[in-house]
Amino acid sequence: MNVFTNNSAIQRIVGVWAGAQPVTRRMYLTHGVLLALVKYLGDIVLIYAASGTLWTPADYVQVFPSLLPSQSGYVTPALAPALVTWMLPFFAVGVTLTARRSMDAGYSPWVASLFLVPFANYALIGALLLLPSRPPARGPLPARPARMGEGTARILSGAAGVLVAVMAVSVGISTIASYGGWLFIGTPFAMGACTGFLYNLFRPVTMKETGSLVIVTALVGSVALLSASLEGAICLAMAMPIAIPLALLGGVVGRWAATPAGTAQTTHAMFMLLAIPLTAAVEPPTGHVMHEVRSSVIINAPPDAVWPHVVAFREIPEPADWVFRAGVAYPIRARIDGAGVGAVRHCVFSTGAFVEPITHWEPGRRLSFDVIESPATMTELSPYRDVSPPHLHGYLRSKRGEFRFVDLGDGRTRLEGSTWYEIDMAPEAYWQMFSDALIHRIHRRVLDHIKEEVERG
Repeated sequence: MNVFTNNSAIQRIVGVWAGAQPVTRRMYLTHGVLLALVKYLGDIVLIYAASGTLWTPADYVQVFPSLLPSQSGYVTPALAPALVTWMLPFFAVGVTLTARRSMDAGYSPWVASLFLVPFANYALIGALLLLPSRPPARGPLPARPARMGEGTARILSGAAGVLVAVMAVSVGISTIASYGGWLFIGTPFAMGACTGFLYNLFRPVTMKETGSLVIVTALVGSVALLSASLEGAICLAMAMPIAIPLALLGGVVGRWAATPAGTAQTTHAMFMLLAIPLTAAVEPPTGHVMHEVRSSVIINAPPDAVWPHVVAFREIPEPADWVFRAGVAYPIRARIDGAGVGAVRHCVFSTGAFVEPITHWEPGRRLSFDVIESPATMTELSPYRDVSPPHLHGYLRSKRGEFRFVDLGDGRTRLEGSTWYEIDMAPEAYWQMFSDALIHRIHRRVLDHIKEEVERG
């Protein structure tokens, strides 16, 4: 009977993914192949629709840090959020299936933490496809006694999760000097796993109770990072949409590990924490994809009248946009030293100036420039003065820019602006969602000001 009309087949699939039954080698293989095929087909459609390029299986070697195709070129702004949204459920199912397969083979579900480590995850999958199932235990598993009160268990478990987050950020960034998948994927997962494991080890609790504590722990952890002046409020708020789901996923694995079937040993929990530095050591570098943000405005004037206001413009009034008022760097004015190719344009922002040598000078048609110096991307919101995490300097790099003048033939001009930049943070597609949106707002501030200056005459 067709699998889509066979209720028992559907129930088996749901049972495997939900952790209701053991995952044998055959189940692990069939479900894994099915998921990989569906994921790959979805990636092909999304990337081809956005950029017109085909993603080959070889591109998956670098998918962990970036989630983006290796080919450069302009892609629609919707690609980054589409890839992130499409990836998350497959990642979650892959981790949970791996944890269940490990338990079926007689190993701790903590082994699934290697699923987060580039290259090691392929070796793990191969090993789990070879290991036979462990004979089922005879009789019911022993009940887990409550080792301490509810309040004490929640406080100790949550505190352990917060400690994982604070140690990873404070020690990890200073020693590893990167903002890779180890930080934004491995650390939330480890925080949730540690919290869920200890909470269920101290007393038997439900999945709902575990998830609630993990969410609270993630929020308290962000407050701790803010209070310790390790991060600012803006960056923490941007990290929460991906950190909380990953922490919840870790909480699921941690809860399984705390059961008698999961061996419930703290030594295995320590093994899980080793995945963080291991990921940092082997993950491919980010920042290899050049991103382009395009914006445009229609100006009621011919290109020759628009040109002088693009080369240099007077001071823009203070912004009303809440994003800029919150601390994101915004343009104030622009001046130029010289004229033609080789001249140097200075675009002054609220945090400093961009130094932009002119590379193409065609009055009324195109103005192109490189970026050789750039200021901090924002001023962080923090209860402390001068909080400046390393990621504000050099992890989002503006490389070049361009203005194009399109004569619409009726006395109007479409002024187009592009910025090309690189992100040295993982997962790259996730952070691209924010950087694209912020750069577009910067474009709009400049383009709208130019339009107002020109049309005001």
